[in-house]
Amino acid sequence: MLPSRFLTTDKVVTRAELHSKKRLLEYVAELFAKDNQSLLANDIFDKLVERERLGSTGLGKGIALPHARIDGLLEASAVFIKLPAPVDFDATDSKPVDLVVALLVPMEANNEHLKILAGLASFFYVDSNCDKLRQTDDKQELVDLLTDSIKSSLDSAN
Repeated sequence: MLPSRFLTTDKVVTRAELHSKKRLLEYVAELFAKDNQSLLANDIFDKLVERERLGSTGLGKGIALPHARIDGLLEASAVFIKLPAPVDFDATDSKPVDLVVALLVPMEANNEHLKILAGLASFFYVDSNCDKLRQTDDKQELVDLLTDSIKSSLDSAN
C-alpha cells in the first residue's frame, strides 16, 4: 500500500529548466526537503549522489529513477519532474533524460523499496506510458498515471 502523500500534485514539476545531472539531483533534494521539514536538502542530495556512484539510475529511453534510503524517514515518497530539454544522466542507453521519478524510502524498507522500483520500471517499459507522461502537463493526470501503476504492481506482488 502506498502512503497517501507518496506522490501528490505539489511534488510534480513540469517544464523544470535544469541543465545538468548534478543540478537535477539538487533540485530533487530541495523538493523532498520542502515536503518534509525533518529532512535537509544537503543530506538527501548526498544520499542520491552516493546511490548514483554505485551505477546510474538512468534506465534508458529518457527515464531516470534516482532513489535513496533515508534514515528517519517514516514512509516512502516520490517526486516527478519533466524536463523540456533533456540532460545527460549516464543512462544505460547513453540517451539524455527528460522524465525523472525520484524516490526516497525509509532505511529499513527494503522490500517496499524494491516493489516500488519494480512497479515504476514495469510502467516505463511500456513506450505508450512514457508517451502519455510526455504529452500532458496536467499534474493530477501525471500523479494518477504513476501511482496507479505502482499500486497495481504492489497489489499483484501480494
